[in-house]
Amino acid sequence: MNLQYAKATRVLLKQHPTFNEMWLQDRIAEDPSILGLGDLVLIERERRQERAGRLDLLLADLENNRRYEVELMLGATDESHIIRSIEYWDIERRRYPAYEHCAVLIAEDITSRFLNLLGLFAGTIPIVAIQLSALQVGNNIVLDFAKVIDRTLLRTDDVSEVKLQATDREYWNKRATKTTVDMVDDVLVIINEVAENPYALNYNKFYIGLNNGVRSTNFVELRPKKTFLRAKVKVAQAEEWLTKLDEAGLNAWLEDNAASFRAEPKEFTKHRELLGQLIQAACKEFEQ
Repeated sequence: MNLQYAKATRVLLKQHPTFNEMWLQDRIAEDPSILGLGDLVLIERERRQERAGRLDLLLADLENNRRYEVELMLGATDESHIIRSIEYWDIERRRYPAYEHCAVLIAEDITSRFLNLLGLFAGTIPIVAIQLSALQVGNNIVLDFAKVIDRTLLRTDDVSEVKLQATDREYWNKRATKTTVDMVDDVLVIINEVAENPYALNYNKFYIGLNNGVRSTNFVELRPKKTFLRAKVKVAQAEEWLTKLDEAGLNAWLEDNAASFRAEPKEFTKHRELLGQLIQAACKEFEQ
């Protein structure tokens, strides 16, 4: 493809007679992936909140059992917008506690003052702040969504979690298949090639983690499925690793600041060297 340079002009939607907030809602509802938050689906628009107005968009990540409470504001954000976003997030998480919830605030202008304020919440409330830029390129309008604050993972008690939800290999053989569970064994071999002391597998209901003989050390979380293995690898420079995985043709994404990928048995065998480098890098970083 012969790409040509085209100059873009910023369009302020708040001042535009046609491209208004309802139009923006339509675009996100049609394709929630444009937000850059993963493979999301629309649950509801203008969702009524008891004594608290309406939530602009409720989106869901079905695979990860996560819901996103999305509030839009054209122009610059303000205190009321931030409070409303957190209020809707709180209402939804109390109403449906079985899901993981995340507040999402989208505005055309998020000033440094409000970035600092949102940063205070980010340590205790899972919140994403996205700055929207609408650009005119020729006769087209392009929407660019840039995350300026990403959700922060709250610390979990891995030791207690494993004790409460412990299962065994047979549980995973039935939930997935023996073939994909065997892939987990291969990951363990890769890890123990560089580990200072050998690790063992921790089987629990939601993923297969690691144990160093003393406690859970889940720098790698493995979820075998029927036809593929899904892995979340907690490694520094996760985005650089994602670029390498993408270039190799693997299905990979950023998840909770970790490099996640899914691979069928043939893919894992084909790219074992690259995936092994990623997994071993996470092990070495953890043991430093």
